[in-house]
Amino acid sequence: MLIVAHGALGEALIRSSSHVMGCRPLNVAALEVSVQDDPDVVYARALELVGQVNQGDGVLVLTDILGATPSNVATRLVLPGEVEAVSGVNLPMLVRALTYRGEGLATVLEKAKSGGHEGVAHIVPEAGNAARRS
Repeated sequence: MLIVAHGALGEALIRSSSHVMGCRPLNVAALEVSVQDDPDVVYARALELVGQVNQGDGVLVLTDILGATPSNVATRLVLPGEVEAVSGVNLPMLVRALTYRGEGLATVLEKAKSGGHEGVAHIVPEAGNAARRS
């Protein structure tokens, strides 16, 4: 997996997932993007990182804001079935994707999307620890 995101968000998500899962996941990298970065230079670095994290089963690229430079770079990386991308990265998405990473790229892609979606919930105080999904 590769996280292409603004600033230190990607590395922060990897560190947080390491805390949740008990160890730092292997073959996961983050690429920081800043406002002054040249998108072509970011893309070249992203290609290098895809090669580094790819263990032969494909690479899932997670990015933050659809339409921003990180997602535009991720879009250029997509090779259906080999490199897939999802925007809106959050910690539930990453943890879900890491949990299912041995199941093949298509499954990891779907689990990442569902983890991201299901990880957003309206917390209702009267329900104790239960969450109302919206």
